[in-house]
Amino acid sequence: ASGSMSVVEHVREMAAAGLHSNVRLLSGLLLTMSGNNPELFSPSQKYQLLVYHADSLFHDKEYRNAVSKYTMALQQKKALSKTSKVRPSTGNAASTPQSQCLPSEIEVKYKMAECYTMLKQDKDAIAILDGIPSRQRTPKINMMLANLYKKAGQERSSVTSYKEVLRQCPLALDAILGLLSLSVKGAEVASMTINIIQSIPNLDWLSVWIKAYAFVHTGDNTRAINTICSLEKKSLLRDNVDLLGSLADLYFRAGDNKNSILKFEQAQMLDPYLIKGMDVYGYLLAREGRLEDVENLGCRLFNISDQHAEPWVVSGCHSFYSKRYSRALYLGAKAIQLNSNSVQALLLKGAALRNMGRVQEAIIHFREAIRLAPCRLDCYEGLIECYLASNSIREAMVMANNVYKTLGANAQTLTLLATVCLEDPVTQEKAKTLLDKALTQRPDYIKAVVKKAELLSREQKYEDGIALLRNALANQSDCVLHRILGDFLVAVNEYQEAMDQYSIALSLDPNDQKSLEGLQKMEKEESPTDATQEEDVDDMEGSGEEGDLEGSDSEAAQWADQEQWFGMQ
Repeated sequence: ASGSMSVVEHVREMAAAGLHSNVRLLSGLLLTMSGNNPELFSPSQKYQLLVYHADSLFHDKEYRNAVSKYTMALQQKKALSKTSKVRPSTGNAASTPQSQCLPSEIEVKYKMAECYTMLKQDKDAIAILDGIPSRQRTPKINMMLANLYKKAGQERSSVTSYKEVLRQCPLALDAILGLLSLSVKGAEVASMTINIIQSIPNLDWLSVWIKAYAFVHTGDNTRAINTICSLEKKSLLRDNVDLLGSLADLYFRAGDNKNSILKFEQAQMLDPYLIKGMDVYGYLLAREGRLEDVENLGCRLFNISDQHAEPWVVSGCHSFYSKRYSRALYLGAKAIQLNSNSVQALLLKGAALRNMGRVQEAIIHFREAIRLAPCRLDCYEGLIECYLASNSIREAMVMANNVYKTLGANAQTLTLLATVCLEDPVTQEKAKTLLDKALTQRPDYIKAVVKKAELLSREQKYEDGIALLRNALANQSDCVLHRILGDFLVAVNEYQEAMDQYSIALSLDPNDQKSLEGLQKMEKEESPTDATQEEDVDDMEGSGEEGDLEGSDSEAAQWADQEQWFGMQ
């Protein structure tokens, strides 16, 4: 080897040193020279120049351009292997340095697949990785393939690839979660890691961890919560942000919003840069009427990263609960564009579409959410609300029965089925039975209490309703329950206490329209003389507020313009 480095070696050194912008300029000029004089560089040098050039394009996020250069590089490599097969590879001095520093063809294919996924061309990504013989696939190739197969609904191939990752790297926890999400049995997954657990100290928690997430993916929330709590209590895993986030999510799925919010707060205190799960947290805060907190959370998350779906979803929840649906729709679409697997974004966009009267489009979004999270009840609730909104009670009934069968008979599924039964005059009695069952299982389950109260109100059994609500409010405070109790008290002429209940409801959620109406009605009853004047003022205030909430027409038009850019991809 001569003392001076070739120009291609200079390019390689700069690439290795991470000087991407410099590599891009120099390799671009050299490739032009090569085009004008094909004899200038050897096939292997051309291959290297193309790969380094493509790498620098990849680094600049110019994925389509990078793919075309990687493709040219692979063609160059083909020509190269044809010529090099002539010489026997006896490891003679001349050929070794050359072949050692050639960028790996497999790495090039992986980079191409990354480009394709960034361009949302998953089929092409699968095709290029699929073309690599299985014994040459590195763990990251198997992992990427597994994720792509899963997204494409090719579950068998996905399972095979995840298992391959675990064979190569037995502590690949995300591959474990992948297998559990494809309903591979917890015991089978655990058996693939058992050797490593036994051979390394302080890993005894791993089998419990696998068991916990097996429960998560079969939708057994109660056992999942208990198992994760037992892990969380172990001194070595106390205050783990991932476990707390999972707990918060599980409480949310189980309909225990209070504990969910507590756990999210705890996780957030431990890690101020936490993004995962914050979309659910924002949604819960918005539902509780804590819109100022939601706004602050959104701002904080945008400061951490605007390249994740979560801040957009949180901001969208703020818009949605401020009744600005077209804006919520746009923000949800933007979130889906950033992460097509964001269940929370699909639910937000679906709910916005539903409230804008675009029910058929909403249904598509809820179905996709169900496909991504088959164990999450709120996905089904969203779809069922769409069916009820479009008077398809039969479809709603079929769906609710399916959920009841697949997720098992618990307070939540019983209540969901009862909700549909309440819509049909024929099934009122059945609704009553289902709600009583649900309340026997979970006397404090708010949704069941609300529906039962609705039934009692129809039957004008106000005393029973008051007893039910007082009982439910004994160990929790909830805006809606206080408001309904107010309504029932009005019905039995207990005005003073009704006013107290409306006031408590409003202290919990200052934006609760119905509690405000309840209070205003009672104030009117008290002072009939001023009623006429008051009504005028009310109307003026009302119209002003409405205008604010909905946003001006021009704003709606502006969001509508942008909406076409953010359809479902």
